[in-house]
Amino acid sequence: MLRFFIFFSLFIHSCVAAPKIPAPVPATKWLTLNGQEPAVVARGGFSGLFPESSASANDMAIATSSPGLTMLCNLQMTKDGVGLCLSDIRLDNATTISTLFPKAQKTYKVYGQDLKGWFVLDYSADTIFSNVSLVQNIFSRPSIFDGQMPVSAVEDVLGIKPPKFWLSVQYDAFYMEHKLSAAEYLRSLGFRGINFISSPEIGFLKSIGMDARRAKTKLIFEFKNPEAIEPTTNKKYSEILLNLAAIKAFATGVLVPKDYIWPLDSTKYLKPASTFVADAHKAGLEVYASGFANDMQTSYNYSYDPSAEYLQFVDNGQFSVDGFVTDFPPTASQAITCLSHQKRNLPKIGNALVITHNGASGDYPGCTDLAYQKAVEDGADVIDCSVQMSKDGMAFCHGSADLIPTTTAMTTFMSRATSVPEIQSTNGIFSFDLTWAEIQSLKPQIQSPFASAGEFQRNPANKNAGKFMTLSEFLEFGKTKAVTGVLINIQNAAYLASKKGLGIVDTVKSALTNSTLDKQSTQKVLIQSDDSSVLSTFEAIPPYTRVLSIEKEIGDAPKPSVDEIKKHADAVNLRRSSLVTISQSFATGKTNVVEEMHKGNISVYVSVLRNEYMSIAFDYFSDPTIELATFIAGNGVDGVVTEFPATATRYLRSPCSDLNKELPYAILPAEAGALLSVAAKEAQPPASAPSPPLDAKDVIDSPLPPVANMGTSDGEAPPRAPPSSGTIATTSANLGLSLLAIIAFGLTLLC
Repeated sequence: MLRFFIFFSLFIHSCVAAPKIPAPVPATKWLTLNGQEPAVVARGGFSGLFPESSASANDMAIATSSPGLTMLCNLQMTKDGVGLCLSDIRLDNATTISTLFPKAQKTYKVYGQDLKGWFVLDYSADTIFSNVSLVQNIFSRPSIFDGQMPVSAVEDVLGIKPPKFWLSVQYDAFYMEHKLSAAEYLRSLGFRGINFISSPEIGFLKSIGMDARRAKTKLIFEFKNPEAIEPTTNKKYSEILLNLAAIKAFATGVLVPKDYIWPLDSTKYLKPASTFVADAHKAGLEVYASGFANDMQTSYNYSYDPSAEYLQFVDNGQFSVDGFVTDFPPTASQAITCLSHQKRNLPKIGNALVITHNGASGDYPGCTDLAYQKAVEDGADVIDCSVQMSKDGMAFCHGSADLIPTTTAMTTFMSRATSVPEIQSTNGIFSFDLTWAEIQSLKPQIQSPFASAGEFQRNPANKNAGKFMTLSEFLEFGKTKAVTGVLINIQNAAYLASKKGLGIVDTVKSALTNSTLDKQSTQKVLIQSDDSSVLSTFEAIPPYTRVLSIEKEIGDAPKPSVDEIKKHADAVNLRRSSLVTISQSFATGKTNVVEEMHKGNISVYVSVLRNEYMSIAFDYFSDPTIELATFIAGNGVDGVVTEFPATATRYLRSPCSDLNKELPYAILPAEAGALLSVAAKEAQPPASAPSPPLDAKDVIDSPLPPVANMGTSDGEAPPRAPPSSGTIATTSANLGLSLLAIIAFGLTLLC
């Protein structure tokens, strides 16, 4: 136990900036009931990481959240009348009780429903404290802390003196049936230190009204599902909703599920806001919204950015809720304190570039006009075009030469699938085998790398929206929109030249010359390739920044390798896992690659950043903003390559991204290995072997071959003979294997 608290103290120290005397911050006028900043209410502490209401969850919530945090405890009662902080009246989903007493299940009728499990009221406090440990009750969250932390009594949480304390009493009527009284328990505490008490039971709130007023404790009426029955009045909550003024007689505020305020339609897009907040404020009631968590799928409108969801409730220009109940209090804190009321034209802080990956491909099909337009609107510094070639020599922007993942090519040109091992291990339908007219007949298709069983799709309403852009159209778009720069990614140059007679390098040079981008210095031009020979062909054009893409995971960058890179490139594009090592979704260590590259005067870009929580380490709190802070403020990268530029831009425009400013709250980088060290040694994942250092010979590529003459007078490749039926059968089988490979590839995207 002593070891646990020592490690936990180290962890807290690594996550929290040294105290500063904050500079005066201009007051912000909020559209809350009283005009004050919305409250952050931590449900069971930092329950998005640690078991709910554990000492670790509570300490972590206070350490990582903004001042004024409110700690919420869900009250449950033992058979001897002791109050515990647990999420449910049953112990089995949040503790180890079922393994200790496997035959002790019981069934009780709770509000008309038969519930089966291990109920808190069947055990004494001593039995629970002496035998039972907490576990994480949401299975997508870390399980390595399970069985290590005791259940907390209400007095334990009050004893750490949180800034504010909220007690949620969900089942008073049930406990009263079994001769246990939450009201009497509260009176025994004298209501001391309790700032809020909430309940979905009107009778309970009325029974403690006089005591609460005397103690200056706010009473909050909690709305459940609109069709559920409130036990005191036997009315549906939807009926009670019609008379908010009556609630004011016994409560100062209301707590509602978030969809009471911003409902979703059947396709998970936002419907217009209800008038609930305005109506409640008119009745003099504060409004608290519940159901916020970074690792739960919500509306597609938020692009998987949890901060965007919070801002929708407090910074929409029409109303603001008075507080959030959340499992991830740091994210709510940063949304309110750092990201709200942000003007679109605010300059970014620091020099890190926001570079797109196929445009804003998290919101629209990649490399389409809509993806690029969204990227510009979102404030991206550099928009990118991965150049592909059609069979008849048209250069256009597309994420890969294989059209299967991000177009409708499968439905139209399945018979044209081939194997090109020089490019990828699976079959594909490749752009250089189709004419530009054939490619234009396809529809783009948004790529959802974490989609499963219909969940975690990206913007399905615009799944096939937008049109492909030629390279010349892309360059003209970049000039017209006056972006900071454009990045041209050149892939498969040697193969295209030798096997297809397509000179992609000369095509790119010609397009840049025609656009006049080679004759100006206002906009950056970045030329990226994983082939150093390609970059060497641009050496004679000084205004261009050459970027070497290193796709393999590396653990170090020795000086000879850095020196070799410097001969060909000014910057490198590295995988995230080459900077921060990951094991079982935990950040286990930090490499020195950025520092070594910077010593050689080589800029470092990191890729690819995505918003979906499955791609984000637990150490970043399932929050893409914390991941950005870790790479930019923590690792010192010179740019981030992202599919969601709005998230990166919002972070960089926030004063909280500048750790040198004296502010009451900052968005801090994660310390690799700190979270993992809190778990017992035996629960930690085994240490993985370090990635190999970058070898200088891996930087050197063979000279580019000359562009082959494919044997036709006009330079176009001869038409392909129709495949035999046997070829079609083989292709179909191989295509099935390639689909499995595509699915497997999605599972590797965490790194």
